[in-house]
Amino acid sequence: MAGPCRRGPAPLGRVSDNGWVISPETPEALGLGALRPRLPSPVREAVDERFARRGVRLLLKRDDLIHPELVGNKWRKLAPNLRAAAGRTVLTFGGAYSNHLRATAAAGRLLGLPTVGVVRGQELADRPLNPSLAQCAADGMRFHFIDRSTYRRKSEPKTLAALLRACAAEDAYVIPEGGSNSLAVQGCRALGEELRDHGGVDVAAVACGTGGTFAGLAAGLGPGRRALGIPVLKGGFLDAEIRTLQDEAFGGPRGDWSLDDRFHFGGYARTPPELDAFAADFEQRHELPVERLYVAKLLYGLVALAEEGAFARGTTIAAVVTGSPHLRTADKV
Repeated sequence: MAGPCRRGPAPLGRVSDNGWVISPETPEALGLGALRPRLPSPVREAVDERFARRGVRLLLKRDDLIHPELVGNKWRKLAPNLRAAAGRTVLTFGGAYSNHLRATAAAGRLLGLPTVGVVRGQELADRPLNPSLAQCAADGMRFHFIDRSTYRRKSEPKTLAALLRACAAEDAYVIPEGGSNSLAVQGCRALGEELRDHGGVDVAAVACGTGGTFAGLAAGLGPGRRALGIPVLKGGFLDAEIRTLQDEAFGGPRGDWSLDDRFHFGGYARTPPELDAFAADFEQRHELPVERLYVAKLLYGLVALAEEGAFARGTTIAAVVTGSPHLRTADKV
């Protein structure tokens, strides 16, 4: 492990009426209006002949418009965890280009909370910060760089305790990599509830990384609707992860859901020319900025499934847009 992190200031905090933990000293200075999410996120129809000729309707659930700095599912997953942190330092994990780290750092800046990012790759400690980490640092996040072997063991109690000591953050509130824990899953349940209440949605589809967003989405849809997950990592492990997350969040399985793991394009962060061309075409058709690591794979999968006849005529699909292409980085949702 690298050397100890610099200790941050002692945090104070209370819970605001929108679920954010805020400083009790200077609430006006925090710009609370800017913290409020745009919820429910908007839904708009995307008229596309590739679906229309199969008698299928495509809706876009614009979670990328929830908050300008905590984009999409980042807000949904972080908000309940920040509430639980109750003003404590927040420590979390990610790679050198992690959107999750950026969202956590931004939340810390907006709310006056100290944040610590444990970053995979000890060799990065002696290099200039890349733009993603530089933004985290500008938002006040402290870093602790660790080797990849230690990073793989980060959830083991002894390893985690050692990391907290090294960061002088023994009392920190810990959020896992990608933000997926039981509280995050409960937060993402609202996504399914919004689509349930929108009316007319038969299938809600989302790209999956760690599975937290999908586990919550499926739980919130209610009877008569199906959740479809498009994993962006290969390996076939996500089914068990989602079941575990639902067990932890709700005490057992929830919702009618399934995964189709054929559209990962070779693995996480793989974006071959075929996928990029598809995304560019979709952008032109629908004036929608398409994030490549998750959203492009979701939309590609839905078009392929529609052309296979996987959806009955009359089906309405809601595709959840979870990210922005302005953050072309590698983080798991």
